[in-house]
Amino acid sequence: MKIVSWNVNGFRSILSKGFPEVLANSGADVFCLQEIKARQEQVACDFGPYMCHWNSALRPGYSGTATLSRHAPVSVTTGIGEVAHDSEGRVLTTEFADFFVVNVYVPNVGRELARLNYRVNEWGPAFRKFVKRLEKKKPVVVCGDLNVAHQEIDLARPKANVGNAGFTDEERADFSEFLDEGFVDSFRHFEKGPGHYTWWSYQNSARPRNIGWRIDYACVSESLTSSLREAFIWPTVAGSDHCPVGVSLG
Repeated sequence: MKIVSWNVNGFRSILSKGFPEVLANSGADVFCLQEIKARQEQVACDFGPYMCHWNSALRPGYSGTATLSRHAPVSVTTGIGEVAHDSEGRVLTTEFADFFVVNVYVPNVGRELARLNYRVNEWGPAFRKFVKRLEKKKPVVVCGDLNVAHQEIDLARPKANVGNAGFTDEERADFSEFLDEGFVDSFRHFEKGPGHYTWWSYQNSARPRNIGWRIDYACVSESLTSSLREAFIWPTVAGSDHCPVGVSLG
């Protein structure tokens, strides 16, 4: 099964920037979208063989996730089951025969780190608890915009960004805790080298110069490691400040 994930920075916007073609050519069985900034009734598009599942934020034009799937899931769940965390549409879970796919858009702590405490002390533990609860039933694939560069190798200019949003010690430690719960960063399972990023600022020609961050991931339960066939980043796919990432299992 091929799973692709992309922070599209606006579902309605991406439709006019080549998304239908990207979807058609992706070969994805499941295509997870983050930061959709829309409700279902605002997106008029035929997704061909894909059915679309939604978890929009209560706040208009903000956050939200959507998952496109070729085959009907066993079940679809919105949120993590905690009111304090579920109003922003950040988690959408589709259950298939052999595993769950958790589509997640992790909160950004903000330039002034205003949401740092919430992100690492409230959201992080609650999300890990939710995923581990799923894992008691079957393995889990967690994919999406996790809004953190885990290690120095995961951004072009680590020294200049120490303590900045997405590269604080607290956020990095929180991601380490997630991996320590029994998950594998699939891209790093295959690729140990530098220079691979998934997000670039719109400023200063960052993307053509590859001055980026790897903050989008596909992580899998350790029990799925033997099923990993590939993990990929598609940096040439334009239309958002992020690019698609994904994993193939078989």
